[in-house]
Amino acid sequence: MFKMKKTVIVSAIIATSILLSGCGLFGGNEKSKKVDPPQNVSYLGEEDEINVSEKTDEAGKKKAKEETTQEKVKTELYLIDKDGYVVPQTLDLPRTESVAKQALEYLVENGPVTDMLPSGFRAVLPADTEIKGVNIKDGIALVDFSKEFTEYKPEDELKILQSVTWTLTQFDQIKSVKIMINGHELKEMPANGTPIEEGLTRKIGINLDTSEISDVANTKSVTVYYIAENGDSSYYVPVTRRVSNKIENNVEAVVKKLIEGPSYTSSLLTEFLPDVALIDPPKVDNGKVTLNFNESILGSFEEKMISKHLLNSLVLSLTEQQGIESVSVMVDGSTEVINEEGEKLSEPVTRPEKINTGSF
Repeated sequence: MFKMKKTVIVSAIIATSILLSGCGLFGGNEKSKKVDPPQNVSYLGEEDEINVSEKTDEAGKKKAKEETTQEKVKTELYLIDKDGYVVPQTLDLPRTESVAKQALEYLVENGPVTDMLPSGFRAVLPADTEIKGVNIKDGIALVDFSKEFTEYKPEDELKILQSVTWTLTQFDQIKSVKIMINGHELKEMPANGTPIEEGLTRKIGINLDTSEISDVANTKSVTVYYIAENGDSSYYVPVTRRVSNKIENNVEAVVKKLIEGPSYTSSLLTEFLPDVALIDPPKVDNGKVTLNFNESILGSFEEKMISKHLLNSLVLSLTEQQGIESVSVMVDGSTEVINEEGEKLSEPVTRPEKINTGSF
């Protein structure tokens, strides 16, 4: 099996592989997923009658019916893990027309997400924060919080901004976010003064890592996905890192950071070996990027098999780049490559519908 490393190989990962969505390795890249209709639901015919006084009170009957028939929708919530990283976790939330407002409500500490939190995770917004409204116009979500929103620890300021921004921008109609407190728009955050007047997009990054950069001015940012372990399970963590402006091709920049792996001070892992390299420059055509790697990408596999975690990290990272929708992988010029399930990778791999679904 593959071995994970930080920048050098660290320890073998013995975690059950994550099923990101649907059947196969990845699902499509639709933004919403149809939910199977509720099962074993009985409906009353016109001739049926309910004697509420004999069977149950009306309120109890209504509640039972709602609980039986309520549909669930998979939604990505950006929560904080045990190591302080802001991480997407896909949870089943009740179907509603106010999906953006509901997603934010599930980011509140001691709120409705409490009993759903994965092990080691916590909510990001201060307790008792109310979402007074989310007004979406021209791709901008104007979010109105109650005053409790300001009662956060200063060290959580960037995490809150990242969580709110990345949670909301999972929805197609939202491109940027502005914040209000009781109807008054904020120009900067109250604790550390982080400027937010121009609106927040995913360009602010997430889990920012500049630990190995001495000259930030001559660099640009790319977001890559590394692997975190929690007991016997594992999940993907987005990290925004800096690369030299001399690397003009962003695809090459992403691959470079995946091969380098996370910083030594990080608890994160990667399955890319240090001698993995691209044989040819990446080719991008109509949303598909084609990569031709040397055989080191196969790790210790004797046949042309690519680790699931490695492939997932690669696809998640590259599809964060604007205009890239799928990834085609070749090894030493050959397309005869399979994944750990023995499935041929002759077709390009698309981004999963949702990330970190909790299916291990």
